[in-house]
Amino acid sequence: MSQKPDADVLIIGAGPVGLVAALDLSARGVSVIVVEQREFLEPPNVKCNHVASRTMESFRRLGIAAEVREAGLPADYPQDVAFRTALTGVELARIPIPASGERYTSRAGPDTSWRTPEPPHRINQTFLEPILARHAAQAPGVTLLNRTLFHTLRQDAEGVTVVVSDLDGENERELRGRYLIGADGGRSNVRKQIGAKLSGDPVLQHVQSTCIRSAELYDRMTAAEPRAWGYYTFNARRLGHVYAIDGRETFLVHTYLTSEEAEHGSVDRDAAIRAILGVDDDFEYEVVSKEDWIARRLLADRFRDGRVFIAGDASHLWVPFAGFGMNAGIADVLNLTWLVGAHLGGWAEEGILDAYEAERRPITEQVSHFAMNHQRKLAKPALPVELEDPTPEGEEARAAFGAAVRTLNEPQFAAAGLNYGYVYDASPIIAYDGEQAPGYSMGEYTPSTVPGCRAPHFPLEDGSSLYDRLSAGYTLVARRGTDAAALAAEAEARGIPFRIVEVDATALPPEYRMPLTLVRQDQQVVWRGQAVDADRAAELWELLRGARSRHPSERASHDGKGPITRR
Repeated sequence: MSQKPDADVLIIGAGPVGLVAALDLSARGVSVIVVEQREFLEPPNVKCNHVASRTMESFRRLGIAAEVREAGLPADYPQDVAFRTALTGVELARIPIPASGERYTSRAGPDTSWRTPEPPHRINQTFLEPILARHAAQAPGVTLLNRTLFHTLRQDAEGVTVVVSDLDGENERELRGRYLIGADGGRSNVRKQIGAKLSGDPVLQHVQSTCIRSAELYDRMTAAEPRAWGYYTFNARRLGHVYAIDGRETFLVHTYLTSEEAEHGSVDRDAAIRAILGVDDDFEYEVVSKEDWIARRLLADRFRDGRVFIAGDASHLWVPFAGFGMNAGIADVLNLTWLVGAHLGGWAEEGILDAYEAERRPITEQVSHFAMNHQRKLAKPALPVELEDPTPEGEEARAAFGAAVRTLNEPQFAAAGLNYGYVYDASPIIAYDGEQAPGYSMGEYTPSTVPGCRAPHFPLEDGSSLYDRLSAGYTLVARRGTDAAALAAEAEARGIPFRIVEVDATALPPEYRMPLTLVRQDQQVVWRGQAVDADRAAELWELLRGARSRHPSERASHDGKGPITRR
């Protein structure tokens, strides 16, 4: 007799990735146990200062976007990025980004014209994580086990059993679930136990991070310039970044070390901070916390072993530019929880789970290279010798250098490509039609309905967002008057959550070239075409729900008219 599971899914780790996984599974009626070493609501380290637009879109679906947007910096605090000779020095350039209170209305800034119902939001993880934790604690079917250590796992054909204990090693016991998600960070015990290996570039740069508190720091800054969320400082003494945490007195200071400094441990933390801030020895500040870390580019060779999956930092580590480490981890786990929810919901075969690694691993590898390449461009900027000179030559040098650093950095702070441009181009559960998806960069992308792309957003005729109408399974964006009866009937026969959103041809964006475009809840296009008969509709749904097994290297191709083929 099989052992009854304590929950459908066990999650190891209650950082943002693990908590979002719990919230999404709960919304799908899946029971969850989350194992976490820290106390409930124990503050995390001061890190990750950005929630990307794509993540905010998911928070909107989970019903927490408004609460997240109200947290962090004050509603009228600009979320700009400023480039200066020092925090209290001369401003070189600025990327304007609206305050949270103006996010839905302002058009001043490089990310304010994006096609999305939810723009990005700058918020430190110390404010974000408690929101997620409180909602997870109240979510139906979710049990949080704080102050609990995960030790080992073993799996069989029906589930996964883990051994856990209290923090002191006492009260050792077993928990059992049908599946397990390792969201336990860069030192992941789950990753080690399934034998997944990290490889890539183990050392790109050494960084000293220090959270400081000073009520007078803003008074030392140039009053003529508005405040900013992020500051990049450039001078001959020290390169660094400073992020406003609460908009009043708390700041996170990143000091970037040379390889020689890292090797010899020769950097005086206090002196480096003062050089970045541009203050003398009389200036007083309080050290709240400090964490030294290494910028890396590492990717696990696999994201799954049987019933065990890894996500977030457990599966990839890279330079955390613009917070895309956390945001990519959340994208990982929401992909996974949609697949797991589909299978546990009874309408998808277990083969649907093969899509997780096939879809997410290539994307995280691409993003890791974007981050690494950007880091290399920033690592050794050629500083003009006149940069801080109070002369016409210095002014000219500052203008030229400021323009250059803004051009270099704008793509990471207005990263439309990383938000919307990635494509699942080798998925076992997407019906491709032979058209090549557009390429993308960190900052740019081309909206497209090529299968595997993000369905381009547009407001519906009643003013609501297309994304607000997506069902828990699939949604058909249909040109009004197009016959979708066979698709609807075959979906109903299989119990697949399905909805039709009819739109007048004149109201559809030009990217929706086909009369029918089928979209998953995670906004990815999975098929497009003309009206199909019952046989072709049945074949399509069997592919999409993971019932057709094939080698992962094979791609399903469909022209919207004839049978689905492999290629």
